[in-house]
Amino acid sequence: MTLESLPPEAVASHGEGIPEEPFDVEPPYLPDDAALAAVEKYDDRFLDRELSWLRFNQRVLELAEDHTLPLLERTRFLAIFTSNLDEFFMVRVAGLKRRIAAGLAVPAASGLMPTEVLELIWSTAQELAERQARVFREDVVPALAEANIELVRWDDLDREEQKACKRLFRDRIFPVLTPLAVDPAHPFPYISGLSLNLAVLIRNPKTGKEHFARVKVPPIFSRFVPVGNQRFVPLEDVIGEHLKRLFPGMDVLEVHTFRVTRNEDLEVEEDDAENLLAALEKELLRRRFGPPVRLEVEESIAPQVLELLVSELGISEQEVFRLPGPLDLRGLHDIADLPRQELKYRAFVPTTHPQLAPVESAAPVDVFKAARRQDVLLHHPYDSFATSVQRFIEQAAADPHVLAIKQTLYRTSGDSPIIDALIDAAEAGKQVLVIVEIKARFDEQANIRWARKLEQAGCHVVYGLIGLKTHCKLAMVVRDEGQYGIRRYTHIGTGNYNPKTSRTYEDLGLITTNEAIGEDVAHLFNNLSGWSRNASYGELLVAPDSVRSGLVDQIHREIAHQQAGRPAGIRFKANSIVDEAVIDALYLASQAGVRVELLVRGICALRPGVPGLSESIAVRSVLGRFLEHSRVYWFDNGGEPTAWIGSADMMHRNLDRRVEVLVRLPGDDNVGTVRNLLDLAFAPDTFAWELDSTGTWHRNEGTVHLQEALIEAQRRRRSS
Repeated sequence: MTLESLPPEAVASHGEGIPEEPFDVEPPYLPDDAALAAVEKYDDRFLDRELSWLRFNQRVLELAEDHTLPLLERTRFLAIFTSNLDEFFMVRVAGLKRRIAAGLAVPAASGLMPTEVLELIWSTAQELAERQARVFREDVVPALAEANIELVRWDDLDREEQKACKRLFRDRIFPVLTPLAVDPAHPFPYISGLSLNLAVLIRNPKTGKEHFARVKVPPIFSRFVPVGNQRFVPLEDVIGEHLKRLFPGMDVLEVHTFRVTRNEDLEVEEDDAENLLAALEKELLRRRFGPPVRLEVEESIAPQVLELLVSELGISEQEVFRLPGPLDLRGLHDIADLPRQELKYRAFVPTTHPQLAPVESAAPVDVFKAARRQDVLLHHPYDSFATSVQRFIEQAAADPHVLAIKQTLYRTSGDSPIIDALIDAAEAGKQVLVIVEIKARFDEQANIRWARKLEQAGCHVVYGLIGLKTHCKLAMVVRDEGQYGIRRYTHIGTGNYNPKTSRTYEDLGLITTNEAIGEDVAHLFNNLSGWSRNASYGELLVAPDSVRSGLVDQIHREIAHQQAGRPAGIRFKANSIVDEAVIDALYLASQAGVRVELLVRGICALRPGVPGLSESIAVRSVLGRFLEHSRVYWFDNGGEPTAWIGSADMMHRNLDRRVEVLVRLPGDDNVGTVRNLLDLAFAPDTFAWELDSTGTWHRNEGTVHLQEALIEAQRRRRSS
């Protein structure tokens, strides 16, 4: 990856004054009690992580509100907002409620008690959900109609459209519906999490007695039913208009849509589980029956129906979200996928990295030969995953000189060519070790399937270390190169080995033959698969042993450089920065005058710009067509910059409960490439949100859009 084709004005200078002669590196600065006290006296120095996450999803919603974006992309951001909020309630809110119920209600680092956080979550999330509904109804739907894409309700359909829906109901929908009555002989039915349901009030015309029934909206059908000419009607409207067929002889009085969110976070006691696979499968079955944490209803719901739902589900009044219909806007992904390219981002096709691109021959470049010549630093999705990482594994599987392949798998796609290549390698007699993380949240069932498929093909499949998730992104190929001996080829990345998400997730990856890195990765694989417990690495930082301490040491070293008058500066790019020890170290750096710049996509618990504490810290967030996912940790290091990339965010779970890896980038070219990327991200005229000391994010309406600038650089590279 190179950024050399970017316009000079898009790249800011950083780290000037590099000394011509190398300096003698001193031991890192070690803060004394007075320095620590100067930080710790700020009792409110941490923002609340849950509220910070809600502000992140607010930024997603602001993209849906942004009239400068293509219309169908705005529509997609509405769907993403819904999915994000669903997962937040399933995991974070459920976890808070569980801690409160268990009597573990200790204050968060922000100083707020869990009950206080929960109260703020209810009010903030309700406000955001209502704002989303307004954007959908008052802004996006009319704009779609102007573009001849109409999202209508049943009463808006003409007679022919209603007839077509009636046939659809009769032929396809009606056969799969199951009405569930509630009476003394029929207890209140179980409502599965995130399912869309109809609460139906019916009356027996002979007795005059009223009854309640629940009808689940089948998820196997499109959420928005096409009725022709890019007109769509919600599926629940079609079902609701034909309920007489489900309840013949009864009067249908009222129909109301509702949706329940449940606790779907898994708890597996690994230490007590003789078979982790079996324990996880058992817990997955239990997931469907987690306690409710949110009830969404249409604002027109009848009071008696709502009272019944609240009572039967055990939901509090605060957990009820009354919203304008339609509920569950995840289905807007289908609308965003319509073939209307003029309403989307300009088409983008990743290109092969220059070092891996064939020059004269049409045959694919030998990845091993390219890596021997020079390290390959990849930047996805701008650099094609298929012609780099995927090809690396596929060529290794087919290469008769390859002796072994070792790889971690956290998430991958349903039809992964990576899996197929590993199976091919095992069937060809190569040693194949795969560390499959079957506890990857919401991908557990898929990973169990892949684990079994790999085992059946003869791969060595292990599940990492007890009590830790294996989240690092590593692949190592061991190749016999004759007179040159055995050589290790290593890939270390910031993103999953997933060909599908690699087209929409921004990530960095390094393919290298660096011997020191290869040695470290080999030791780590031995730690993960066997009884080896080597925790000492030369070119890697590995959690839970050394990522936090290693980064804090380097932050302290920047303080020492600053105090000695050498170039000093810190730049982090991460999904989340929450860890208190790291944040306090950054506060110390700021108090010493070190310039700190943080690019955080999601949660940030650090307060920038607090006088006396964080005056030299700036925090930005970039959201756009790609999900900013790479993690980069940059240090000016007295004029000899170092850059680390890897899988670890600055969160407790990453630093304490996961196996994470950061690799120090070898070579000035790789470090320079990352410098250019960070220069562009932090340039004053780059569009971003900026965080203030109160925890409020403000849009900086810059003229340069980071991702679009990188796309243009890639297009220029392709045409040159």
